[in-house]
Amino acid sequence: MLFNSIQFLIFFPIVTLLYFLMPHRARWALLLVASCVFYMAFVPVYILILAFTILIDYVAAFWINGATGRRRKAYLIVSIVANLGVLAFFKYFNFVNDNLAALARVLDWNYSVPALAILLPIGLSFHVFQSLSYTIEVYRGNQAPERHLGIYALYVMFYPQLVAGPIERPQNLLPQFRQEHVFDGERVASGLRLMLWGLFMKISIADQLAPIVNTVFERPEAYTGLPLILGAVGFSFQIYCDFAGYSFIAIGAARVMGFELMQNFNRPYHSASISEFWTRWHISLSTWFKDYVYIPLGGNRVATWRWCLNLFIVFMLSGLWHGANWTFIIWGALHGAYLIASIVTRDLRAEASRQSGLDALPTIKRLFQVTTTFTLVTFAWIFFRAPTLADAWYIATHLTAGVGAQLASAQAFIATLESVASVHDIVFAALCIVMLETVQVMQRPKLGPWFTQSVPVWVRWPVYQAAILFMLLFYPPSQQFIYFQF
Repeated sequence: MLFNSIQFLIFFPIVTLLYFLMPHRARWALLLVASCVFYMAFVPVYILILAFTILIDYVAAFWINGATGRRRKAYLIVSIVANLGVLAFFKYFNFVNDNLAALARVLDWNYSVPALAILLPIGLSFHVFQSLSYTIEVYRGNQAPERHLGIYALYVMFYPQLVAGPIERPQNLLPQFRQEHVFDGERVASGLRLMLWGLFMKISIADQLAPIVNTVFERPEAYTGLPLILGAVGFSFQIYCDFAGYSFIAIGAARVMGFELMQNFNRPYHSASISEFWTRWHISLSTWFKDYVYIPLGGNRVATWRWCLNLFIVFMLSGLWHGANWTFIIWGALHGAYLIASIVTRDLRAEASRQSGLDALPTIKRLFQVTTTFTLVTFAWIFFRAPTLADAWYIATHLTAGVGAQLASAQAFIATLESVASVHDIVFAALCIVMLETVQVMQRPKLGPWFTQSVPVWVRWPVYQAAILFMLLFYPPSQQFIYFQF
């Protein structure tokens, strides 16, 4: 079930109303049934996969907790293999099989394993990682095994964050299912504001950018210069508004009922470095890799070469987590390379900043850093979005081709833009991005929070009405959330 659908518009208020009307002891059952209905709206039979991993991890947690030494680790490995095995089968089997077949053709080997006609269960990567965080935390002694099977199943299947996160930790979410949440008007209003903002980002920005982005990336060889830049920048904002929009809706829907999910985005395109970007983008995933992969590898408490290798491994795995395609792996490798380059050139950059006088102009320096970071992130997004490596390489090597001629006159500039989409659509998308950035600037802590009771009514209500008007103008949406494919 999509958050931006008529079905959810009916589903959410009914479930929420029943939640507050039912006695506390029965609420977990309501939420579990609602979560099953929510997930089965996609492909009903795939709920059996969730049931399999839930049972494996539920039992494994007790085995881990009751064992010592090698047996304890062996039970953890059972959980990891079961979860990653399901993920590998559905998400990576055909990818590995296709690459082995290509290698066999090069080496003239006989390889005849057929591809499987399987559909990737929606959100599989998300609930696999959430399940793994539970058994790993039990293994580390940070979480007691959950004895109530229904509540543990709800931890994995809680519908607001089931298919695209945030990827929660058991210490945060499991205790909340036992807390009695009473109706609180201020909290409900806060949750609804988050949902409204998320829907606005998705419907009025991400979905409006989608046709422009698709036009460029579906046939990149037809363009050079400005259209490719327009497509790349458009995708940067499309994927941000699409995924952050989902996260805001998820967090808001949970908050209405009294649950607090972790923050997943914090104005990532305002980052002044790639390392800062990854503390602001998909926070639940980046902290998952940090806690369960990066730190166990040694983190930055090792020699510099090993530190760089640890970073590169983490980002290669992050790329692979996102999709079974070399384009995602290259995307992850680029971010790993960015971070390694920042480590290697740290002293050189600090000296250049001092010598150039930028240190004496902190605002200009910050603006330069933010612009550079956004450019690097946008370049990497090309590989994330392009269907093939050949398409990504073409775009990456033709971004500046002919830009001078395309900017030479207003007529040539407009003609270039209209080869991608109508000027009206492009201008409208640009205005929506300006609106987004204006709100995000106002969210800065020193300027006060946005969409809260501290903002005057005469400011808040026009914003709410404008957001609703935009969504009504462009409803019903036709775009599924991008991260559902992961």
